[in-house]
Amino acid sequence: MKAQATLLYRFRREFDDRAILEVIVWQVPKPVEEGCSHPYKYRLFYGFPGQRIIGYDNERPKGDHRHTIDGEERYMFAGPEKLIDDFLSDIAKERSKL
Repeated sequence: MKAQATLLYRFRREFDDRAILEVIVWQVPKPVEEGCSHPYKYRLFYGFPGQRIIGYDNERPKGDHRHTIDGEERYMFAGPEKLIDDFLSDIAKERSKL
């Protein structure tokens, strides 16, 4: 029998200003090929329809990385809780500019 992925977190919030926050984290049977050594697959998004302000994901072949308005950079993954904390911290900083 093939091992299945397990959904760990799924959350979506829409703000009054139409901004969207979405978190999806899966635990997978084996690390994502090319670029990751941990058993998680994730996609975190904050922005507006058609405009990403902050994003974290581990799409192959890039591995763990983070998107901001200024560009893209590697992200040092240290577990799903830390990932979500870092993401929410980035959003709080961004929203404080409003």
